[in-house]
Parts: sequence; C-alpha cells; structure tokens
Amino acid sequence: MELDVHNKEAILLSDYPDFSLLGYQVIRELGRNQKEGRITYLANVQNSNYKVVIKEFSVDHASVDWSGLKPYEREMEILRRLDHPRIPRYVDSFATPKSFYLVQEYKNAPSLRLQRNFNPEQIKQISLSILEILVYLQQLDDPIIHRDIKPENILVDDQLNAYLVDFDLAQIQSAKITVSTLAAGTPGFIPPEEQLGYSLTQASDLYSLGVTLICLLTNTRAVDIPKLIDDRFNFQKLLPRINPRFKSWLMKMVEPKSKYRYANAAVALEVIKSIEVSDTATAIETLIAAVKFRKQTTMLGLAMMAMFAVATTTLILSQQGGVAQQLQKPNQCQGCDF
Repeated sequence: MELDVHNKEAILLSDYPDFSLLGYQVIRELGRNQKEGRITYLANVQNSNYKVVIKEFSVDHASVDWSGLKPYEREMEILRRLDHPRIPRYVDSFATPKSFYLVQEYKNAPSLRLQRNFNPEQIKQISLSILEILVYLQQLDDPIIHRDIKPENILVDDQLNAYLVDFDLAQIQSAKITVSTLAAGTPGFIPPEEQLGYSLTQASDLYSLGVTLICLLTNTRAVDIPKLIDDRFNFQKLLPRINPRFKSWLMKMVEPKSKYRYANAAVALEVIKSIEVSDTATAIETLIAAVKFRKQTTMLGLAMMAMFAVATTTLILSQQGGVAQQLQKPNQCQGCDF
C-alpha cells in the first residue's frame, strides 16, 4: 500500500515514532546513522504478522543531487523499478515536516557488518549470491549501479542467501552526474574511477564487492579496510589457504583500472562458478599464481597511491576554483584509460 505523501496524519513521537495512524507499530530500532540523519526501525503492519523496515530520513540533512532529487527520493524511485527476491521491495512512503519515511519489506537476516566468521567456501557462496543480484541490476533496460556495496549493506541469512539493501546512492548507469556527487560512498570501498571523477561502469560495483570479500576473508572490519589499502593491499599474508585461482579471481575484481576487471557481474559470476575455493593446486600452479598475485598487488598499490594523490590535488583545485558545474557528458579519462 502507498499513502499520499501530502495527506498524512501527524506522527507523534514517544520513545519510538507512533505510526499507528498509518497502520504500523514500531517494534524496535535497528540502527542509526547520526551523520546522515537516518534511523531504521523494525515494525509490524497492524493486525497482521507482516514485518517491515521503516527508514527515517532527516529532511534537514538531505541535499539535492545531480538529478534534482534528495537521497530518499532517489532510493524510492529506484526501488519502485526493482523486482528481485533478494532486494527488499518498496512498500510505502510518507512524510512529516521534519522527516521522510520509506517503508520496505523486512528480511530476517543480519548484515555482514556484524562480526561473523565465514569459511572460504561460505564466502564463495555469498559472492555468488550477490553477483546474481548485480546481474539482475545490470541487465535491466536501464542498468543500475548500486555505488555503495559494503558489509553493512549486505544481509546474509542462515542459508547464505545474500540480500542487497540501501539504494540511496544508486544511480542509473546512463544518468548525468555532477562533480559534487562523485566519490559518494564509504572510504576503501569506492572504486578508483569514481574517486577520480571518471565514468562508472558495470565493473564499478565489482570493485566494491571484491573489497567486501577481502574483509570477510581476512576478518577485517570495514572501518579498517582503508588501512589495508594504504598498505598497498598487502593482505596476502592475512588470507587463509585458498586456491590460487580463487585468489587471482579476487585480485581481478579489485583491479584499479576498471578495464582490467571483469566486464560485468555476469562474466565474474560465470568464472567463479567453476573455481574450487580449497587449495588443491599443484606446486607449479601455486608458484605461477603467487608470481602473478605479487605483480597484481604491486600494481594495485602503486595505482592506489596515484589515485589518492590525484584525488587530493583535484579536491584542492576544486575548492580554489569553486568547481560545481554540471557535466554534460561523462568525464573522459585522458591517459588514465579507466
């Protein structure tokens, strides 16, 4: 059901917001992002056992983006387009003078933000599940780039089914963007091309997924992943004993230049399906993979250092020159070949 945003009854606040006049009863708070002015609640649809998630967005914190929409409006627009069993569907929306509320289907699965240990085989299963969702998003008539894949935005149930949430940064791939919307996301998970202001591709979300898998394999917290990047992604010593082919697949996912990654989620999915995660390689295969892996990590580290240097310079210049102009077409990288 969808209620008219402009004809809502006032929502009275107690310990939790009172949505009873709108047909919802809050059960508990699921989480909050103080910086972005967002709170998430678990609620029941009254007179039923159906549970929903209600996301509260502070109107004061919301800024208009490249499309003229606020983040919650963009998320609502995109969710209305989607119909996938592992993307919580749009249910309802309403507003008060101070807040906007987005209601979604509830999935009984904790996020990867919580400290949980998965073995390599389980991590492969999670990666397959997320890649299947990305294949769906990328094969829409208007492909969608999520732009914020990270442990916090992936839910995983007991059967290792993964669910992708939080589409407030998502964009249609063909949409025009402005400089001010670039590099929006979580440090460490942002693909280099976005950090530098170049066009996003269907390989962009693969980078963020690759970094997420590295978090799981190395048992690294999401907040600590930038430190791993600063260390030239020298995480080989932290990885468990896994098949060199799986390790090479992972390194291809996080190649700094998007043209060296898999072209899209469908290709990455097809490759990983045939890879055994357990280390059954011969000594020669292991040696060859190790040499290739060392070369990849060195190139990745140098590229990341260059990326941060260019990004810093760009930020300084943009502040001095007041860069806020609308890009009429995607930025073309001259010499970087992303």
